[in-house]
Amino acid sequence: MTEANLKDLKLMAQKIRCHIIRMTTLAGSGHPGGSLSAVEILTYLYFKEMKINPAEPRWEDRDCFVLSKGHAAPVLYAALAEKGFFPTEDLGTLRKIDSYLQGHPDMKKVPGVEMSTGSLGTGFSTAIGMALASKLDKKENYIYALLGDGETQEGQIWEAAMAGAHYKLNNLIAFLDYNGLQIDGDISKVMSPEPLPEKWKAFGWNVIEIDGHDFEAIEKAVTQAKENKEKPAMIIAKTIKGKGVSYMENEAGWHGKCPSPEEMEAALCELEY
Repeated sequence: MTEANLKDLKLMAQKIRCHIIRMTTLAGSGHPGGSLSAVEILTYLYFKEMKINPAEPRWEDRDCFVLSKGHAAPVLYAALAEKGFFPTEDLGTLRKIDSYLQGHPDMKKVPGVEMSTGSLGTGFSTAIGMALASKLDKKENYIYALLGDGETQEGQIWEAAMAGAHYKLNNLIAFLDYNGLQIDGDISKVMSPEPLPEKWKAFGWNVIEIDGHDFEAIEKAVTQAKENKEKPAMIIAKTIKGKGVSYMENEAGWHGKCPSPEEMEAALCELEY
């Protein structure tokens, strides 16, 4: 990755974080914490890695991304808008009556959304099916998915994990947004899914552990994932919930709470320095 690439990605991540803060404040609701923790992952995928065409959202040979942790819709909407799938001006309509940008992504209404998600576990299962379909059709595209760490408490995740390994879906690259917090607090205290790296290895996945806010580490992990021709990849990305906004960082209370107008201004001052 060149210095210019890295600078562009960091600037885009900063812009996406600002969108998330503005969107959730204007909406008066939403999920800023887990959206902010996933910014670098989506920024890298949409602006460096994925083979996509905003002018042709259903292009047959495109790479696909599934937001399995569907409540983090603000980060997906911000990335899609900045990529050109729809106007950035529409981001301000998040969760408003008659807006197509609702609290969870809708594949029938939002250009660029590959799967309607929200019920945790279902998005990942869909990504498994999409990857299997691509292999059967002998396509050379990749399917990407983003899971929440609290989401791994769902039994459906592990059924899907078995299928992914069984069918050797090396065209599937999943990220685990490992910020350690869910709506009720620390994941280890709510219902511990640990040890996550060992579990995914035991289920037959190629496990790669990284700093989820480091673009170069993300790029290296994706490259390593593509080199393995026998297994699907699970990139366990250590992240910070609320990343970029000091008063939100590592605070479970910001899972599903929107900033006040005053808090928005404080956050934007931090982000736009």
